[in-house]
Amino acid sequence: MRIHAGYEISFDCFQPTPMMLAISVHPSRAHDLLTEAPITYTPHVALETYVDRFDNLCTRIVAPPGRTTIHTAFDVYDTGLPDAVDWSAEQHPVETLPPDLLTFLLGSRYCETDRLSDTAWSLFGHTQPGWGRVQAICDFVHAHIRFNYQDARSTRTAWEGYQEGRGVCRDFAHLAVAFCRCMNIPARYCTGYLGDIGVPRVDAPGDFSAWFEAYLGGRWYTFDARHNIPRIGRILMARGRDATDVAISTVFGPSILSGFTVWTDEVPE
Repeated sequence: MRIHAGYEISFDCFQPTPMMLAISVHPSRAHDLLTEAPITYTPHVALETYVDRFDNLCTRIVAPPGRTTIHTAFDVYDTGLPDAVDWSAEQHPVETLPPDLLTFLLGSRYCETDRLSDTAWSLFGHTQPGWGRVQAICDFVHAHIRFNYQDARSTRTAWEGYQEGRGVCRDFAHLAVAFCRCMNIPARYCTGYLGDIGVPRVDAPGDFSAWFEAYLGGRWYTFDARHNIPRIGRILMARGRDATDVAISTVFGPSILSGFTVWTDEVPE
């Protein structure tokens, strides 16, 4: 399957403004690119690229006063297969986990395991450890949070999402990640492209998507508490502890997001 994806994002800045950006296709998908994926900046800016502690490809710029527009478009190969499902995947005892995974058991900026631990054990303590437990978490979060773009709030945490019962895809992911960690399952937050491929098209503006990965049976598996069904055509951009680590833009100064367009479309054979 061939997928055409990209974005055009504009910022209005009032002074020279440093930015950190996580807007590239993740290095793990670089071998799937069928075209180059250049990122252009209008006006031209000096930039520095680097790989962060979670192996995400990031960019640092200083946006000049006025409008800066960032654009990319590319084609990528995808297997066309839905997310893998393995009901036999087992949960690992904490003491056997590789040391580099332990950070994904800890609380983080948007995933307050301390505030949600008692709730998690009361809801999921009776479930069978492993795949079934993670799926039970997804089922609960999918039913508990009402999705609405108008309810988006960049400061909402997993605890607040649980209390308010509303949000967008990042809120589904944060709550599911927090519940998994409370139940001693390593979980990490993911962001990237997910178009309406293999499902009915939704009449809504294009956007990036958030999902999560849980470590079971010796590998990371994709889960999506918002859609709660295996999906086709995910294109990973970044992964980390929560949205703090994978923010599309982290801006160090006053700015306005003045334009935002994202597309992810299957290319007909």
